Order: sequence, then structure tokens, then C-alpha cells
Amino acid sequence: MNLKNWMYLFWTTLAVGAAGSLIVGLLMQWTDTLDMNGATDILVNIAVLLGVGAMVSVYSQMGFFAYLMLNYMGNGVFSRRTWQYIQLGLAVLAWLELMFFRLFVGREGKGTSDIIFGVILLVIAVGVAYFKVKMTHSSAWIPTLFFMTAFTILEIVGVLKIGVDQATLWIAAPLIACNAYQILILHRVLKPQNTYKPPRQQGLVNE
Repeated sequence: MNLKNWMYLFWTTLAVGAAGSLIVGLLMQWTDTLDMNGATDILVNIAVLLGVGAMVSVYSQMGFFAYLMLNYMGNGVFSRRTWQYIQLGLAVLAWLELMFFRLFVGREGKGTSDIIFGVILLVIAVGVAYFKVKMTHSSAWIPTLFFMTAFTILEIVGVLKIGVDQATLWIAAPLIACNAYQILILHRVLKPQNTYKPPRQQGLVNE
């Protein structure tokens, strides 16, 4: 990951977050009774939506790079199979924390809302993992599922504590979009390095 690739990933993820926040925010306001007085209010509202989406995208990128560091250390400490089992176990625990533990143990959940959000997140995570495998290799299935569930839940838990469904939707939608975009685009960003072949040197490199 060189500076050029990182800048590309940063700005494109920023655009995804801003666009996601704008679309979801406008749809929510369209179904609400928000009163706009003139072009100034509309422009300010759009600027706020874009700004929130940009901040969410930066937050998402922090979580993504934390995941990359954790994945790197996990692969260094454990065998590949063991690390995959650990990731799968952590993903299941995070999903259960979202849907059940917060409600029945911590008394923080909202019951139906958390269950619906958990099911939607699981469906999205499975879909993203499916497309990641189609684009790369079957070994990407569990890491993608782990990132899309465990890290997304970890990033969104602060908003969930507010207990307002509209706020959760407004933040969760661009956050999930940014997470999905980053994990799906990563192999393309790193492709120039992965496909690099050193020149032949005294017949030691075979094609």
C-alpha cells in the first residue's frame, strides 16, 4: 500500500460515505415533515448531510486499517485455519451481542429493531463475502464476513446506544457502504504490487 493507492482509497471511500449519507438523509427527510425555507436551507442541509457522510467514511477507514493490522498480526501468530476459526467465532459473538446480549444481558437493546438490523447486516455481510470470493479466492470468505459483521457492529455500537432508529439508519447506511466498498476494492488497489514480477536475473526466475 503506497501513498498513491492510499489516497485513491481515501478519496473514493470519502465519496461513497458522503453519497450514502446524502441519499439516506434526503429519503428520511422526504418521509418526514421537515420544513425547508428557501435555497439557503436546502444547501445548508445538503452540506450537513455530505459532511456527516464524510466523517462517517473517515471513521470507517480507521476501522478498516485497524482490521488490516489485526488480520496481519493474526496471520502471524496463528495458522491460517486457526485464525479463520477465530474470526468466525468473533463474528458470531458480535452478531449475537447485537441481536440478543444487549437486550437480555445488558438491557440496552431495543428488541425488534436490533433483530431487524442484525438480520439485514448479516444478509449484507454474506452478500459482500460472496462477491469478494467471486472476485478473488474462496479464502476471502471468512475474513470478509468477519470484517463486515464484527467491525461494523463495533463501529456502530455508539449510535445504537442512542436508541433512535432514524439516527442508526442515517449513520449505519453510509458506514456499511464504506466498509463494503473498502473490502471489495482492496485487492484492486493492491493489484499492481501483487502482480509484479521481478526481471530475470541469471536464469533464477522462471515464468
